[in-house]
Amino acid sequence: MTGKLSATLAALALTAGLGLAGGPPASAAYCDITWGSTAKTASTTLRPAPITDVRAGRHACFDRMVVDLRRRTAGYTVQYVDDFTGIASGLSIPLRGGARLSVTVNAPAYNQAGRPTYRPADTNELVNVAGYTTFRQIAYGGSFEGLTSFGLGVRARLPMRAFVVPGPGAGSRVVIDVAHRW
Repeated sequence: MTGKLSATLAALALTAGLGLAGGPPASAAYCDITWGSTAKTASTTLRPAPITDVRAGRHACFDRMVVDLRRRTAGYTVQYVDDFTGIASGLSIPLRGGARLSVTVNAPAYNQAGRPTYRPADTNELVNVAGYTTFRQIAYGGSFEGLTSFGLGVRARLPMRAFVVPGPGAGSRVVIDVAHRW
């Protein structure tokens, strides 16, 4: 009897380990992504540093937007919104995709003399994201009173994260990743 019970328990353990007993283990996530889709925010007491560029890249599990700053950043807020609006005008800025992310960086797109440090050629298409898995459009929402906003049109409301990477040199980068799927 003990031999049969041991064999049965071993078979159940093997089945559960292979994921045959009702799907993957509860802790499994797509590409180990556990970010969620709630708002992400960070702030510091640093003096805001001017924005110098916006870029994007594709990765195996997510698409990435990067905002380059001249010095360390004073913070950011990234959140899903129903309608993306210009930071100073409040006017709606349409974005392609099934969901919209509002990205606000606590930094101006101009220097202390009021001269632009970031001047996009096309405010509706900051980066060409054609062919990206998740991104559909990156638009400029403006810069006002030391804050700069960007609209990120994405395929659907998907897990996202935001964080700051120091460098190069005295600069920093605000990074926004949006997963390809849940």
